[in-house]
Amino acid sequence: MSRFLSLLATTLVLIWPTSLWAQSSSELFAANLIDLQGQPTAMNRWQGSPLIVNFWARWCGPCRQEIPELIKLRQAYRNKGLEVLGIALEDKVEPVRDFAKAYEMDYPVLLAQDKGLALMKALGNTKMGLPFTVAIDRNGKIVLVKMGLITGSELAAAAETVLR
Repeated sequence: MSRFLSLLATTLVLIWPTSLWAQSSSELFAANLIDLQGQPTAMNRWQGSPLIVNFWARWCGPCRQEIPELIKLRQAYRNKGLEVLGIALEDKVEPVRDFAKAYEMDYPVLLAQDKGLALMKALGNTKMGLPFTVAIDRNGKIVLVKMGLITGSELAAAAETVLR
């Protein structure tokens, strides 16, 4: 029975309303991450935009599964002002750039390098699990967070919420 409960706990969908936490998006928007050309990118360039921010890594199987859904989401909601950002918990640009090209990731992909774990924690991921997705509205309010595989329907619901 304990094996069943352990399996159940790891597969539960964890979507938490942010009213349960005091986290804000301010640390994310204060950060400078690295783009796929190796250049520093100020995250505040997306401040004021509705966002779906997805933390991932190349070695993470569920992260790879989410990529097609994130691509579809961006295509469906981009004209409404939504942006999808992928933040890789990686150090080296070239392998991430090659991976993003191979997976046809058409949304901005940035490398967190040594800032990744602190950013995830600041955004509500106390367990440091991947993948980790955050929805942020135009006012910078974190609308929801999810650790673990996110589905297309969950992404669409998050997009509708941040676009309100």
